[in-house]
Amino acid sequence: MSDTATAPTAATPAAIPPATCVLISGGSRGLGLSLVHDALANGARVATFARTVTPELEALAAERPDDVFVGSVDITDTKAITTFIKEASAKLGPIDALINNAAIGQDSLHVHTSPERVAQIVTTNLTAPLLLARAFLRHAMAKSGRGRIVMVTSVCAQRGYSGLVTYSATKGGLDSAMRTLAREMHGRFLVNSVAPGFFASEMSSVLGNEQLSTITRRTPSGRLVEPDNITPVVRSLLFDDTNLNGQVITIDGGGSI
Repeated sequence: MSDTATAPTAATPAAIPPATCVLISGGSRGLGLSLVHDALANGARVATFARTVTPELEALAAERPDDVFVGSVDITDTKAITTFIKEASAKLGPIDALINNAAIGQDSLHVHTSPERVAQIVTTNLTAPLLLARAFLRHAMAKSGRGRIVMVTSVCAQRGYSGLVTYSATKGGLDSAMRTLAREMHGRFLVNSVAPGFFASEMSSVLGNEQLSTITRRTPSGRLVEPDNITPVVRSLLFDDTNLNGQVITIDGGGSI
């Protein structure tokens, strides 16, 4: 035997294939709609839902009926979610990636936030995304058995901001769930979070111009995040062989450092 011979090793698992059909929650406007356009531009088919389907999304579905499936679905309606996944996969084929994007915001001190509002935020931003991930995994494991998940969370999970106690708790919970899910899937699914900083959107508009201006001044890059800063990172997690798994990627211009 040669002196340079080495002991046999186990075969290296194959990389997770690029996404071919992506399920995106909250894809009707803002960041969600940008993620829809970007996935399509990279050759994937897209199934997306929101409580209200906007004219922009309707036009996109009409323009590309073979590649886009849309629905008016409340993310907290688990039965409707299951039905949507079934109908979308029948139209587009097996779904092998999920972007958990839908969420609602908050702008109230914790002592002034009603128990009903706390429950609503937790249900929408944490419970519903976890159940959506479960429904997606049950579908994908029965098909290809492999895929990718991206949780859209927030820098609020890492740094405190007044008026966002419950919102921050849900995003932190989603990051924690992401890490555990990545471990549970044993490499069959790559699971990661993208945590944007504040950017101009319908959700962040509740903070007001003064608070957003303060955040901008305290951000080392000197500007708020834009959807175009986020989509390339999500794109890489969906389509590239990054071998990233169980990670939170923060995109906030350095505001959290």
